[in-house]
Amino acid sequence: MNLFQKSDSEPVTPRRVRATLMLALILIPAAFVILVPYLWMFTTSLKARGTTGLPPYLFPAVFEFGNYVKAWQAAPFMRYYLNTTIVAVAIIAARVVFGGMAAYAFAFLRFPGRNLLFLLFLGTMMIPFQATIIPSYLIIRDLHWFNTYQALIVPRMVDAFSIFLLRQAFISIPRDYLDAARLDGCSHWQALWKVVVPLNRSSVVTMGLFAFLFAWNDYLWPLLVANAEAMRTIQLGLQVFAGRYQTEWTYMMAGTVTATLLPLILFLVAQRSFISGLTRSGLKG
Repeated sequence: MNLFQKSDSEPVTPRRVRATLMLALILIPAAFVILVPYLWMFTTSLKARGTTGLPPYLFPAVFEFGNYVKAWQAAPFMRYYLNTTIVAVAIIAARVVFGGMAAYAFAFLRFPGRNLLFLLFLGTMMIPFQATIIPSYLIIRDLHWFNTYQALIVPRMVDAFSIFLLRQAFISIPRDYLDAARLDGCSHWQALWKVVVPLNRSSVVTMGLFAFLFAWNDYLWPLLVANAEAMRTIQLGLQVFAGRYQTEWTYMMAGTVTATLLPLILFLVAQRSFISGLTRSGLKG
């Protein structure tokens, strides 16, 4: 197949060739701009200490792979990794369960005020987290949950975006499937997990990836409620390389590369489902 030909039914035309070339001229520089910071992060993690100043250079003369070992030994990063993974997995599970139930209700159930309630849910997406951080902090304080997993997990168990994403995917399912399941004796709970979710697996994976990235990259909330070293997440753990007068950039970048590995692997594994889920969730409104 020709590079510029999508299929046998779409022949190559000069207009299509020009459009493809223009798209390439836009996307290649954009990809370069996006990837250069990651390349700089990786090469900086392999530089010797004290060589990250001026004049800047991209590739080191000697690759110091030992920086990763030293960065890992500078703090209990295995514990930080474990804490972050536990929090992220718990948040994903909660959002799949509670977000799935709410999305099912908004998509298929009939009750007074359904559309108004859904609009109110969407309205909360416009409220920044910083506007509710003080009430949330006071609730955690009154519950004596500081330095606990529940302080990191419970306030993040439900969010409007997850419900919106799943609801948009659920309404793309023909109503006949749900009616057939109900006629076969399925309860709403069974219809959700045996019919609706399996038919929208890609959208659930997409929502899970968004939830994972949110939990993995969260910095401000763990900073407020997890001061004990044993409860720190990976983002808080990277602070050990930032001193008052000097930052160990080589170790900082080595720790950052390590912190990005798991999200990168998950995205590469679930890339097809992620793209399909985003497309499916935008089919109907």
